[in-house]
Amino acid sequence: MTDWLPTLKTATPQEGYDLAVKMARVAVKMTQPDADVRDKLRPIYAEDANALIASSQIVATHFATVAAANDYWRAPDVDD
Repeated sequence: MTDWLPTLKTATPQEGYDLAVKMARVAVKMTQPDADVRDKLRPIYAEDANALIASSQIVATHFATVAAANDYWRAPDVDD
């Protein structure tokens, strides 16, 4: 796999969230590199509430990491 994650820095929280989703998707691809297997499993977990909640939790964890790396997109305080 190529260097797909050169930085965690993003310009906006929306870009940060998009990156968090991409990080989760790449993790699935790295864990199960066979696209046919992923395609076969997708209908199973697509209707499994626990699997969908777990996916959301992973994205939330990645988003927290990205947000921290971006100092929560705060503008510098006048005193900084």
